[in-house]
Amino acid sequence: MRITHLGHSAVLVETDDARVLIDPGNFSDDWHGVTDLDAVLITHQHPDHADPAHVPALVAANPGAKVYVEPSIALAAGAGRFPDLNAHPLAAGEQTVVGDLLVTAVGGEHAIIHRDIPRIGNVGFVLRSEGQPALFHPGDSLAAVPSGVDIVGVPMMGPWAAMKETIDFVRAVGSLEGFPIHDGLLNERGRGLIYGRVVDMTSTRMTDLRAGVTHEF
Repeated sequence: MRITHLGHSAVLVETDDARVLIDPGNFSDDWHGVTDLDAVLITHQHPDHADPAHVPALVAANPGAKVYVEPSIALAAGAGRFPDLNAHPLAAGEQTVVGDLLVTAVGGEHAIIHRDIPRIGNVGFVLRSEGQPALFHPGDSLAAVPSGVDIVGVPMMGPWAAMKETIDFVRAVGSLEGFPIHDGLLNERGRGLIYGRVVDMTSTRMTDLRAGVTHEF
């Protein structure tokens, strides 16, 4: 499985028979112009995970790609928020197949930002392919802990995040390998602090994917 971190929560996943982009949001433009996609997966409706200004162009540039989203995004698309987005809802517990990948949605709710801010839907995605390691991208929630995960995208920081919860999440998932995501709010020192704590306090081997480097797991 080949993984490229395209900034913040945007992750490109490639296997022999699938090319999938997860969470093309507005905290990064490294995913602009990506083509030859088989699917786009969106964990929830916040613009740092689904950029309403540029996702329609991404979809237009990838006419063969299916778009699978947390269900409320499909409703938003129908209401005109994402013009021309033919989105297929994928609720927690549901699955779909993209090439040689089995995609499973897990979770269901976004992490609590503040008690006065209504919670929205969020699904994490587990991607599995026979003979390949399994990847888990949690979106903006650390509540779901699927079993049998080999690689985890680790959210570094968000308005809803605390480092103590991040460390416990990585420990609970128990994957052999991981890499940072959701890091668009951090400067270099803050990123290094949290990354170092995850490395020191969990058994997950972290790989720092930045600058569009592709790593084969």
